[in-house]
Amino acid sequence: MASDVRVLAENTPATRDRYMDLLRVASLGTVVLGHWLMAAVSTDAAGQVQLGNLLAEVPQLQLLTWAWQIMPVFFFVGGFSHALSYRSLERKSEDGSSVYAAFLRARLQRLLRPTMVFILVWGAAALILQLIGGSPHLADITLRLITQPLWFIGIYLAMVAFTPPLLKLHERYGWGAFGGLVAAAAAVDLLRFAAGVPYVEFLNFAFVWLAVHQLGFLRADGRLRLPSLLAAPGVLGASALVAFGPYPLSMVGMPGEKVSNMAPPTFALLCHGLWLVGAVELVRRPAARWLRQPKVWRTVVAANGISMTAFLWHLTAMLGVYGVLLGLDVTLPAPATAAWWAQVPVRLLAAAVLTAVLVAAFRGFERPAAVRPAPSRRPSGPSPRPAGPSARTGGSGPLAALGITLCLFGVLGLSMVGYGDLLEGHSAMLIAFRITAPVAVAMALGGWLLVERAGRGGAPTRPVRAVS
Repeated sequence: MASDVRVLAENTPATRDRYMDLLRVASLGTVVLGHWLMAAVSTDAAGQVQLGNLLAEVPQLQLLTWAWQIMPVFFFVGGFSHALSYRSLERKSEDGSSVYAAFLRARLQRLLRPTMVFILVWGAAALILQLIGGSPHLADITLRLITQPLWFIGIYLAMVAFTPPLLKLHERYGWGAFGGLVAAAAAVDLLRFAAGVPYVEFLNFAFVWLAVHQLGFLRADGRLRLPSLLAAPGVLGASALVAFGPYPLSMVGMPGEKVSNMAPPTFALLCHGLWLVGAVELVRRPAARWLRQPKVWRTVVAANGISMTAFLWHLTAMLGVYGVLLGLDVTLPAPATAAWWAQVPVRLLAAAVLTAVLVAAFRGFERPAAVRPAPSRRPSGPSPRPAGPSARTGGSGPLAALGITLCLFGVLGLSMVGYGDLLEGHSAMLIAFRITAPVAVAMALGGWLLVERAGRGGAPTRPVRAVS
């Protein structure tokens, strides 16, 4: 692996924006560390396992989520990367009819391969745990928690799916397209809190995150020239909304709260995302100079190669550490006590080591074979005109759209329902229908296979017209 990293680092094109690679790694790393710190497993007087949240135990720490809740930065980086990838495929293809299918497969290779392995491994483990009984309390907590981070992958899938139409809007309207999404997010919250319109808040799963994603398009075109004009209004807007509106201080979900800034996202969270994007852009130039150092850049390259695998398995590692501690009869003190804080360095180190072991075992699934566009086929003589659109596309675009839709709902459904009570048919409400873990897994796998089939071979070339 070290030799591969060195080769990749040394052959990095001079035009590559290394800072965006750093932001991708840093954002996922911050999420991992935040999850490790927030989750607080303890045992009560009866010896029962209890799951607490550090931010609920110490509400003053919720202000730290204004730095810890860094997922907007990851989605911002996603928008930047998606714009470059889609445009590259368009340039290489003479016919844009099936660029969409090739784009989906190219963008989802590194994301869905490790995700599907994670889903299948934990699905098998859940079945075994329920068949043998396991530890009823810790097993229940584990099977309920382990799939929750998949919500992020579901949202990211939606961003990939909507990239082509939103990129076209961006190319036509620029900042206006971004402003439209911001206005839509604000309107949703007005209808939700001022008018009491039911269910309208769920629209902000799209408007809030896609607005942040749209900032990545602007960054790809070099149009974020004054990041302070994002950071200052963002932090002032978020502060005002929290101080005078119905929005909570925490930018992550808290147990038992009536209003969450995260689920569904609020306009306050969008303001938070604006200030974060502006803040990271303010330090771009010094960070870019730092990344020119060979050792630093090799570290970023190495981390990027395993970041998604580490994200998927970091909760497994954390819960594994707690399982070992319980197995060794180590007392798990109440959250935020002196004894609890004393254990934090040991737990973090152990979780990091176990995550590294899991990454070593599963990192190969994050490095799929490269997607190569199909070679151009230009016949030397006259060729017949295609019979119609279906003859040109082969239906790959609609097939890819169906695939990513199934995959998106499957991954989101699994993040909601978890693997708990797998054999009892435990279900959760996903939009308008109930979904169980087996159905969610089948949808995710089936959708992924459809995307793979539709995008295999890359985008087609332009059909040659018959010579008259």
